[in-house]
Amino acid sequence: MSPKIAGVPLWPVKGGKQYKLAQGDICRVEKLDADEGASIELDKVLMIADGDKINIGTPLIKGGKVTATVKTHGRAKKVEIMKFRRRKHHQKKTGHRQYYTEIEVTGISG
Repeated sequence: MSPKIAGVPLWPVKGGKQYKLAQGDICRVEKLDADEGASIELDKVLMIADGDKINIGTPLIKGGKVTATVKTHGRAKKVEIMKFRRRKHHQKKTGHRQYYTEIEVTGISG
């Protein structure tokens, strides 16, 4: 059983990843095409838990929906990639910064 965190914990899916959220939580998800301050809906919800009452979808909960507002867009910290061949005097260093959207959960239904 999952602990209850300031509301109703749930597991929505966005961008192929699962997130454990509660109302009022702020979370970074994959980049969304929405303006800052816009309201969005996440309709792929796997599970909703409210204390002892647990609702698990097969695989998704019908009518399960999370509403959230877009706080900001940004880029994550750089991940550095180093390729190195020993004794060959060869090395290559590159990096990658992933885009993200920060959202705040405003409502849960399902």
